Amino acid sequence: MTDRATLSATGLVRRYSGRAGVHGVDLTLAPGQVTALLGPSGSGKSTLLRLIAGLEAPEAGEIRLGTTVLSHPGGMVPPEHRDIGLMFQDHALFPHKTVLANVTFGLSHLPRAEARSRALDLLRALRLEDRAGAWPATLSGGEQQRVALARALAREPAVLLMDEPFSGLDASLRAEVRDALTPALRAAGAAVLIVTHDAEDALAMADHLVLLDQGKVLQAGTAEACYLRPVSLAAARMLGPVQTLPAEADGDAVVTPLGRFPRPDGEAEGWQLLVRPQDLRLAEAGVAATVVAHRFAGGGTTVTVELVGPGSPRLTVTHPGPAPADGQPVLLALEPDRAVVVPA
Repeated sequence: MTDRATLSATGLVRRYSGRAGVHGVDLTLAPGQVTALLGPSGSGKSTLLRLIAGLEAPEAGEIRLGTTVLSHPGGMVPPEHRDIGLMFQDHALFPHKTVLANVTFGLSHLPRAEARSRALDLLRALRLEDRAGAWPATLSGGEQQRVALARALAREPAVLLMDEPFSGLDASLRAEVRDALTPALRAAGAAVLIVTHDAEDALAMADHLVLLDQGKVLQAGTAEACYLRPVSLAAARMLGPVQTLPAEADGDAVVTPLGRFPRPDGEAEGWQLLVRPQDLRLAEAGVAATVVAHRFAGGGTTVTVELVGPGSPRLTVTHPGPAPADGQPVLLALEPDRAVVVPA
């Protein structure tokens, strides 16, 4: 089995004319850990993936796998010698080979029996053992996705790069495939990087998130920390809907329309309170508001309220119970541990 090593990228710079690059990016991929690189289109995700894969050279910075330098401005290890596996959006399965033959394709260096055994173990882990003799054209999209992963993992790479792996799947199939892939990825022991623009995929699979925008890392950390403690409005928006309220500094606290909350360390010209709809609730005690609209949203109701007070700001609340009537007075509360204050 391949020795597992940490991949580290430091100070990566790659500039282009007319398209996204990266500007001073640091990144660490640890063995056995799933990292999601999340960002909008044009944020530099594909550039960073190509740099790690060895398809392009950095203008500055370096990439190491353990103690081995893979890339720096003066030279590069070729892609085929990097011990890095790639899984593309289109699966790229060989249509004239069975599932088993697709998975064993990169194992010609092993005895046939060992290659077959390794492939069948992976197919079993991904719940595809009964499809070993099938042709790719007879597989569902989710099955093709899992075969592509089995093929990528069969060579036991130190690092596995997955480029938008679920972009071609519908919502229900995405969840099913994610649930099947995640345990297999962690069990493989490789350092895994999933490149995606979908926050749900990132939060569902990743141990570690890297939020990228305009070629720069906005925030990196555990999925929970990035979601619950975003460092900026831009970082928060990458992980789901968020609303803002003004916050006025008052000593070591800020005063907001929803109450008084601790102020972060550091200086800023101004502050704002970030609020996600699911962190608000209609309560027996709280800030006075009036319901101005409501909409059924499957698992509950999306309620829009207008706060009573200066500016009459409006907020959206995810309410699990029956919808209050439009025009009804309510009390709105935000859990103190969900209050996020960032520079304005």
